[in-house]
Amino acid sequence: MSSIEIRTEIPGPRSRAWIERKERVVADAKALWVPVFVESAEGALVTDVDGNTFIDFAGGIGCLAVGHSNPAVTSAVQTQVARFLHTDFTIMPYDSYVELAEQLCRRLPITGPTKAAFFNSGAEAVENAVKIAKAATGRPAVIAFEGAFHGRTHMAMSLTSKQHPYKAGFGPFAPEVYRVAYPYEYRWPGGGDPSAEALDDLRRAFTTRIAPEAVAAIVIEPIQGEGGFVPAPAAYLRGLRELCDEHGIVLVADEVQTGFGRTGTLFAIEQSGIEPDLVCVAKSIAAGLPLSGVLGRAEIMDAPGDSAIGGTYVGNPVACVAALAVLEEIDRLGLCARAREIGEALSHRMRGVQSRLPQLGDVRGLGSMIGLEFVRDARTREPAPELATRVVEHALRHGLVLLKAGLYGNVIRNLAPLVITDEQLAEALDVLEAAIEHSVAAVTA
Repeated sequence: MSSIEIRTEIPGPRSRAWIERKERVVADAKALWVPVFVESAEGALVTDVDGNTFIDFAGGIGCLAVGHSNPAVTSAVQTQVARFLHTDFTIMPYDSYVELAEQLCRRLPITGPTKAAFFNSGAEAVENAVKIAKAATGRPAVIAFEGAFHGRTHMAMSLTSKQHPYKAGFGPFAPEVYRVAYPYEYRWPGGGDPSAEALDDLRRAFTTRIAPEAVAAIVIEPIQGEGGFVPAPAAYLRGLRELCDEHGIVLVADEVQTGFGRTGTLFAIEQSGIEPDLVCVAKSIAAGLPLSGVLGRAEIMDAPGDSAIGGTYVGNPVACVAALAVLEEIDRLGLCARAREIGEALSHRMRGVQSRLPQLGDVRGLGSMIGLEFVRDARTREPAPELATRVVEHALRHGLVLLKAGLYGNVIRNLAPLVITDEQLAEALDVLEAAIEHSVAAVTA
């Protein structure tokens, strides 16, 4: 039996009515990627106010590893709401904050004593990781990467690479932020070794851009998210770790989008065999409730002075109990292994498409975090954002919600809930394959 059910045109009449109301009172910057209003959602399925049911490969931009309306999470939240909503942990503390810190520190791929601090958003986690690294080292500078996305607050936006729509018109940015090459294998120029040459670029930066003894932290996504689901090769991460050790630089892994099982391990950095110093987490940590954290080596985490990091709502008790339930569900349902199964199915099907349609230039990723990069020409690899947009639009009309990414807007990314069933996955892949075939035919006609 089909999970997808499309009863109206997309958007339907009720969604269109809500869109008209939204346009009158909501800032224009809050444009709608999927122009349907949600009525209900469960697992990997979303039903809109017109009764259309979609398979969701967006997952709230990667927040729903354990699925929409996960019963264990919902139950934990309801119980906590009945107890109390808020005190601020540093004013009147509560057990769930401490228990969550214990659980996450126990799972961190870092040897030795570790500690945690919680915040609201991924951007806040990155901001605070930078503050913590500066406090620990006494240094002013931070290094980030081409293609990076770390959020929309001031420091996080400064670290972010893509100009439109994230940075243009919002400068000046935070000082002492320096950018180096990221080893983007599919687009690495000259056919050389991306890992070795990107490490050389970093070494040159220490001579031509910023002295290494002035660098507090290097912040890297193990797989770039908004940058196009681009994995950093393990060889590069190992070399990066060695350079950080050599120069006393704090290595920060931004796992906001990669964390909580999506790549086939709880944290993506585990697969490289290296240990970061700090890890930023958010998104799927609390199944969509606002919660983020910085986790890492105790001596670094303890560097800021009393009350130097914090905020009114950070580590909210409702979000903390949701996060504890998420961790239990990841273990109970074997979602790390499930992510690998999803990724294998998606990659196998899409590589079959790629063999027929060279406009699907690259299929890449780890676990279920698979990106599909579209090009106009397989030889020149000229980006084809208009083709990716056509695929997304065709898929939506046929009941599959997709998101784009990439510096050129030409990558489609998979952020499906890891609880998606085999039947739903097969149905979604049928729609995706048909959308690619239809869209390629339209642009090449």
